Amino acid sequence: MAKKETEAEIERLPIDLLAYTFFLLPSFRDLALASGVCKKWRWAALESLAGRKRLSFADQRMDDESTARLVCAADNLKELNISRSCWGCRITDEGLFKISSAKCIGKLTSISLWGMAGITDSGVINLVSKAYSLQHLNIGGTFITDESLYAIANHCPNLKTIILWSCRQVTESGLIALVNKCRKLESINVGGMRVPLDCFTGLCIISPALQIKSVSQHLNISTQVA
Repeated sequence: MAKKETEAEIERLPIDLLAYTFFLLPSFRDLALASGVCKKWRWAALESLAGRKRLSFADQRMDDESTARLVCAADNLKELNISRSCWGCRITDEGLFKISSAKCIGKLTSISLWGMAGITDSGVINLVSKAYSLQHLNIGGTFITDESLYAIANHCPNLKTIILWSCRQVTESGLIALVNKCRKLESINVGGMRVPLDCFTGLCIISPALQIKSVSQHLNISTQVA
């Protein structure tokens, strides 16, 4: 009897109070568990995302639909991490297209797509063409080409750091276009790429203050939501 009374009390909580409670949860895993309790809690969990500044799916098994749904609910999101994890992230270009329609896309300052083998230039171009506030980008370990770099160069004027580690289909042409147009660029990671060394000398001539790194480096975005 006591259990039923407790459950009834919980069910009487308004959605906005539940949403605030869920906003205080320290991890996405806890939020996901709460959203699975019932339909009301699911709506409260989605509402709680509206105030989040950072969101990471790096340690979760996510797909296009679930990832896009959550990102689209996070209206004030600034940092998004959907990097590959040990569980294997299954996000494709379709997911990036859906994320590109989110209200927060123009506010994002940091995006990590590290190791996303299922994405191509098509998805990346659509995403970055709307992320005009972007300052930090990690697309290392993907199969993008110069086409993605051209799009970044044309649409992300505030870019400060980019990780291209092991992007072996990127050429000197793409790097030059990027450095030429992204005049705020401070650091670029080119480790594992198939680009001649004299190309890097040319990049430094274009931007003398540019830091060129050649080690494996993941963009440091928290795996928690906050």
